[in-house]
This record gives sequence, structure tokens and C-alpha cells, in this order.
Amino acid sequence: MSAELDSIDLTILKELQKDARLPNKDLAERLGVAPSTALERVRSLRRRGVITGFRATIDTSALGRPLQAFLALKVRPHTSQLVDPLRVFILGLPETIAFYAVAGPDDFLVHVAVADAESLHRLVLEKYLVRPEIVHLQTTLIFRTYDQPVQRPAA
Repeated sequence: MSAELDSIDLTILKELQKDARLPNKDLAERLGVAPSTALERVRSLRRRGVITGFRATIDTSALGRPLQAFLALKVRPHTSQLVDPLRVFILGLPETIAFYAVAGPDDFLVHVAVADAESLHRLVLEKYLVRPEIVHLQTTLIFRTYDQPVQRPAA
């Protein structure tokens, strides 16, 4: 989906990505428009599917899960009858942050957060490698994350 975005729309997106709890009157002030205009522009962006939601970003360390990793999975056979239950299973695990279907040597990447290396080891051995459809798993530890909090349109 490609939406026509003007400079006001782009400024709204920038400001709300930095702080989704920004009060409408403050947003309007930053835009240089009336609060009613700002509110209608945000509503329009939501209606058009440009803004898909608002959420809190959580530090997994505060949840007792400071160690993060990517698990690269290969599954066989690669069918929807197998993949759909696997997706439901993985997204149901409390350690899962995100589940990605990817192209390349692996079929899926799973972003997980756990308490420590031993917890990661148990997760891999007791939850993933016991599943017969997972034929290969590679773990990559995440040392540090550098976020790009403000998404911009393609040039």
C-alpha cells in the first residue's frame, strides 16, 4: 500500500513515532495547525492504514529477560499444514518477541529474550529441537540493539 503523504503527514508520523503519547494540542503546536486539524489528520492516517497502531516499547531486562537472540530455523516439509501450527506454537512462547518468515538459507527467524544463557539453552533443547519439523536451528546472540525509531518514506 502506498499512500500520498504531504509534509504535515510526514511530520505527524515523525512526532508520533518519537512519542505516541504526545497530546494532540502539543502535536498541533509542533505542526503549526489547529488542534482539530491535527486530530483529523491523525484519524485520516489511521483510516488509510499508514498508522497501524500505538504501543508501548518494553525493556525486556525489566521483565527479567536481558539476553536476546535470533533463532534461525529450517523446517521440513515446508507446508502450510506444518507452518501454521509452528507459528502458533512459537508466538505462544513467552520468550518470543517476533517471528519472521524469511527468504534465503533459513525459513524463519525468531527473536527471543531470556533470563540467561542457560535459559536460552533450555529453550532451544526443550522447546524447539524436540519438534520434528525443525531440521536445523542456529542461534545468534544479540549484544546490542540500535533502533531506528523514526521510519521515513522511500526517497
